[in-house]
Amino acid sequence: MIADPLILAVILITVMFVFLLSSLWIGVSLMLTGIIGMLIYDHNLPPVISIFDKVGDLLASSLYDAMNSWSLAALPMFILMGEILYKSSISAKLLNGLRPWLSHIPGGLLHVNVAACSLFAAVSGSSTATTATVGKITLDELQKRGYSKHLAMGSLAGSGTLGYLIPPSLIMIIYGVMADVSIGKLFLAGLLPGLLMASLYSFYIMYKAKVDPSVLPANEEKYTWSDKLHSLKDLAPIFLLISLVLGSIYGGYATPTEAAALGVLGSLILAAYFKAVSLEILKNALLNSIRTSVMIGFIIAGAVFLSQVIGFLGIARAMSEFITGLGLTPMMLILIIGIMYIILGMILEAISIVVMTLPIVLPIVVLAGFDPLWFGVFLVFMVEMAQITPPVGFSLFVIQSISNEKIQTILKATFPFFILMIVTVVIITVFPEIVFFLPDQMIK
Repeated sequence: MIADPLILAVILITVMFVFLLSSLWIGVSLMLTGIIGMLIYDHNLPPVISIFDKVGDLLASSLYDAMNSWSLAALPMFILMGEILYKSSISAKLLNGLRPWLSHIPGGLLHVNVAACSLFAAVSGSSTATTATVGKITLDELQKRGYSKHLAMGSLAGSGTLGYLIPPSLIMIIYGVMADVSIGKLFLAGLLPGLLMASLYSFYIMYKAKVDPSVLPANEEKYTWSDKLHSLKDLAPIFLLISLVLGSIYGGYATPTEAAALGVLGSLILAAYFKAVSLEILKNALLNSIRTSVMIGFIIAGAVFLSQVIGFLGIARAMSEFITGLGLTPMMLILIIGIMYIILGMILEAISIVVMTLPIVLPIVVLAGFDPLWFGVFLVFMVEMAQITPPVGFSLFVIQSISNEKIQTILKATFPFFILMIVTVVIITVFPEIVFFLPDQMIK
């Protein structure tokens, strides 16, 4: 039996990675890690059965606590909304509506990836769905029109990650439930940083277009004001859906869960309006939503159990005291944590990173003086990087399947946007007011 919490922490982290590398389900890996931690801890309980009783009680209570959350009910609703939009042709309407408005900007239709991803992120909540949906429409189209495929792939990879940052965000819902932070405030807090990062992407595209005209076609298409006004019939319904979901939350008319249900209804009406709905589409959307929701729920349940074990064994407190004893400044601490997340992003996907690290990291950053609301946005940026870092960058695989390019080529195209993501993280760390501005103004 082991009593030292720091030794226990090292053992449990090692055990967890062994389970993950053995291809066990993530939820099972987290639960087994927690059970092993309980069994090897020195409980000073004479009969062995008492330890198993304690493990069983904690596992049962944590599973109930993990799933007994009204806020968590928003998760399957937002997933279903994104699936309906993804399976129907609504995303193609979005692209057609954006073209006339972006053609005159330096970089032309290369900005479509940034704008389309930003808008689709505001109704899907998933980076993978955003990247796949927009990429299937834009990559071939941009290449046919003579735009640089290299820059198109890079901007798609970077912009696709906005699905986690611009509300509604699945990662923010998970973080809010686990960290006990208002999901409405998290949605507000992520809006300005998301727009900031999208703006940096567009400025980079404009810069590349100026210094290297070869990324643009020789003869760009010209659109009249008549074309722009005509395109509003494709854009207006999508903007209405975004306004319905986000406006109902920020206006105080609905909780995030209720707004998610409104979003599903709105997406169905939108699909019917565009004549893009069928029983087959609804069936596939429902099945995919169930699969994704159950997977995420199982992972959250395992993470909550492991979190309670970590608290029960005193690991979180011991690690917080250890970090405090190192005498690190808050900025040094957040730098080390950021590097840790970038490394984790190379081997784990986004949801796994959040649920596995939050029980240990959150108490440490709060003790260092960081606001949990700000850290939620910071963490979203970190898991966004996981989407475009090899070898487990999901967005990279999505783009590879769409473009049929080598992963090395995609990585090279993505690297400038990865750097811009880091620049955005530095800006919100130095100027945290960017994160707090909208929550302070709109939620008193």
